[in-house]
Amino acid sequence: MPVYRHRIELDHPVETVFQWHRMPGAFARLSPPWENVRVRASSGGIEPGGRVELELRKGPASLGWVVEHTEFEENRLFVDQQVSGPFAAWRHEHRFSPLGPDRSALEDVVTWEAPMGTLGETFGGNYIRRSLERLFRFRAARLEGDLEFHRRMEALRGKEAPPLTVGITGATGLIGSQLTHLLTTGGHAVRRVTRSPEAGSSDVAWNPSRGEIDAEALEGVDAVVHLAGESIAGVRWTDAKKKAIHRSREAGTLLLSRTLAGFRKKPAVLVSASAVGYYGDRGDEALTEDAGPGEGFLAEVSMAWEEATRPARSAGIRTVLLRTGVVLSAEGGMLGTVLLPFRLGVGGRLGSGRQYVSWVDLDDHLGIILHALANSSVEGPVNSTAPNPVPNAAFTDVLGRVLDRPTLLPVPGFAIRTLLGEMGEELLLQGQRVVPEKARRSGYAFLRPEIEDALRLQLGRFEDPGEDDRDAPVEL
Repeated sequence: MPVYRHRIELDHPVETVFQWHRMPGAFARLSPPWENVRVRASSGGIEPGGRVELELRKGPASLGWVVEHTEFEENRLFVDQQVSGPFAAWRHEHRFSPLGPDRSALEDVVTWEAPMGTLGETFGGNYIRRSLERLFRFRAARLEGDLEFHRRMEALRGKEAPPLTVGITGATGLIGSQLTHLLTTGGHAVRRVTRSPEAGSSDVAWNPSRGEIDAEALEGVDAVVHLAGESIAGVRWTDAKKKAIHRSREAGTLLLSRTLAGFRKKPAVLVSASAVGYYGDRGDEALTEDAGPGEGFLAEVSMAWEEATRPARSAGIRTVLLRTGVVLSAEGGMLGTVLLPFRLGVGGRLGSGRQYVSWVDLDDHLGIILHALANSSVEGPVNSTAPNPVPNAAFTDVLGRVLDRPTLLPVPGFAIRTLLGEMGEELLLQGQRVVPEKARRSGYAFLRPEIEDALRLQLGRFEDPGEDDRDAPVEL
């Protein structure tokens, strides 16, 4: 049967790397964002008998995949094998080895057999090999980044600091779910603040539109990350939609802030989402956190959003206002929305293409949140953007290059205004050149400060490695 091998060396003890794989959220963090994979059920961890049931979606098709863990040696090995699914056979060995007291190696060895035997290997073998290469290069980068985030948190909080308990609103969204998994792989606990709490869980019920929150279930958390709010993209901004956007951000934040302010044991920090829309349309002016607010609907919403944290600030809770740019992930957001036309070769710059896109890689956005949680010197507005914002035309060119597709069909500004109205004007045709001055000044080091590196990771479109360091699949 064909065998694929991938090996990486890590600047972490083997015990740390192995333990990371045992934590809740590890599988989700290692799942590539370009694959539509959902965990139906999971039980038993990585010890023998542990099982994961997955749903894989390709377009309208859905396929189940069940794997079971069969072998386990502490700090050395665990194995999962397919019980049912897309392969005729599948066995994945995760091999760990020490390279001294502070370094280790992880080797993934996958033995597989394509469906339909020789016919499947003939027509699908190369596709499977390429897919495995993309998968494990992504997993290596994600693992290295997450381990580094946890090391930084430990350095900021102290080696003996106990794990945090963090309340998260918007925990089921793209950013909130990944933040949850990142925290739990670091040994921290999460209480999801949600409209639909799961029975028997630590979830905290709330309904901000009704002014309701289970304060008793939330009290005692060490920190709160507030991400919830009505989506601003995808539809025209009618008067009703604009009221819903404004109300969800202001009312939800005010409810949460007042609740936290009233606690006898208050959390040490509140990290509350905001947006770079605060700055309005500012051309090519470089905007640090000291820049004043701009004009327009998003600027008005962002100002009200931030002001609604005042009760928490007045109660002495360290409050971070996270002015977030375009978060890059193939799972959703702006990048997920534009992928289809770009893949079809009909993507192009929007309007003049001169408006700046203040972007941030998803992992760096999560890293900045962890940095804000752990670093007691971080307070007030913080720009969560990469240090190198780019004009829309440059973003378009890089995305086309990464996808290997032409970008020759610009979308005129008048067409965007006609189709999408005010939403299209503010989100697509206006821009801000935002720089993360506070994050950098307080010691945050970006994993992916360049747009092409971020897009290649999020889309799994890696450049071919050199012959000397190619992790080539091996046929046996």
